[in-house]
Amino acid sequence: MPLSEHEQRMLEQMERALYAEDPKFATALEGSKLRTYTRRRVYQAVAGFLVGIALLMGGMVARLTWVGVVGFLVMLGCAVLAVTAWRNAPKPGEQQSVRTGGAGDRRQSRQRRSVMNRIEQRWQRRRDEQGQ
Repeated sequence: MPLSEHEQRMLEQMERALYAEDPKFATALEGSKLRTYTRRRVYQAVAGFLVGIALLMGGMVARLTWVGVVGFLVMLGCAVLAVTAWRNAPKPGEQQSVRTGGAGDRRQSRQRRSVMNRIEQRWQRRRDEQGQ
């Protein structure tokens, strides 16, 4: 269901206010080319997995064992590719960084929590201001 004109205007106002108040956060929410690349890679892996299934089934029907084995290997490789791409994909609003492990991860989670706390506080302030 499409948005009405009033809803579209309200959405545009909210976007402008977000850019004005916190441009760094707003640009982080826009999305990244890395996320698009990762999504495309997952789709390609799924398509390759389907090709592997077709090869496996074709090898079974034609009674060509080597074709079935190749199909299985294609399926396995594409499944591994899709899972690794999916796990390593940055989350919306998250900057891609090198993972160091240990204390660095703890510090990063604390920073993420503090960012979320600030966002929640701003949201609560806006709601309080609008309620008055």
